[in-house]
Amino acid sequence: MPRVSVLMGIYNCANTLEEAVDCIINQTFTDWELIMCDDCSTDNTYDVAKKIAAKDSRIVLLKNESNLTLAPTLNKCAAVAKGEYLARMDGDDICTLNRFEKEVEVLDSNSKYAVVSCQMNLYDSEGVYRVVSHPDIPSAQDLIKRSQFCHAGCMMRKSAFESVGGYSESADYKRVEDYDLWVRMYKAGFIGFNIQEPLYSMRDDRNALSRRTLNNRKNEIRVKKNIMKWFELPASNYIYVLIPVIKLMMPGFVYKLAHKNK
Repeated sequence: MPRVSVLMGIYNCANTLEEAVDCIINQTFTDWELIMCDDCSTDNTYDVAKKIAAKDSRIVLLKNESNLTLAPTLNKCAAVAKGEYLARMDGDDICTLNRFEKEVEVLDSNSKYAVVSCQMNLYDSEGVYRVVSHPDIPSAQDLIKRSQFCHAGCMMRKSAFESVGGYSESADYKRVEDYDLWVRMYKAGFIGFNIQEPLYSMRDDRNALSRRTLNNRKNEIRVKKNIMKWFELPASNYIYVLIPVIKLMMPGFVYKLAHKNK
């Protein structure tokens, strides 16, 4: 049985998928399996994935019959995962070749942590323009501000993931499925750790503006309200519940500039 199962939902990433998978194949930690699930791509992503999977027996390839979106696709990958730990990776990103080694080391040596993540580079054709970071051991008070773990660069204990029911597939948590997952984990008594190194790099931030929809902001507010209720935070923290509304009201060019230079 592999110790680490990598969950990768793939959609229209034919041009970048091979580079992303190479980051996994060349990891210094080799005891892994990669579970890719194509979410009905409209390009030749699935054909590229088939060629990649044929070259390495550790790669499992699934395909959705209809477009399910990210959370159901990742749950489908997790359902067949054999590893003790579940890692994430996106089909258009890259990571350092020692990422798994460092994350496994944290989980192996600290049983109190259910999830480990890292700093994350955001980059475009001109290079890295921002490094996303979070506290090393986030608290519930930190969670009300924003999601405290870079999702695509994380690794989780499968037992903890399953104990809280995995990713919510409800439309109420679409686009914030990772944020909701961390909150439910903390509610169940789990905590996590962030490695203070940029072990993961996200190609541009292609979702920054697409997330600025009313429904997505409502979903983020819903998660924040759950945090206020479940962790009984002081009323002063409701200011953080309003932040998604403020972001939605910002003109697109202002939001994009603020995001890039945050």
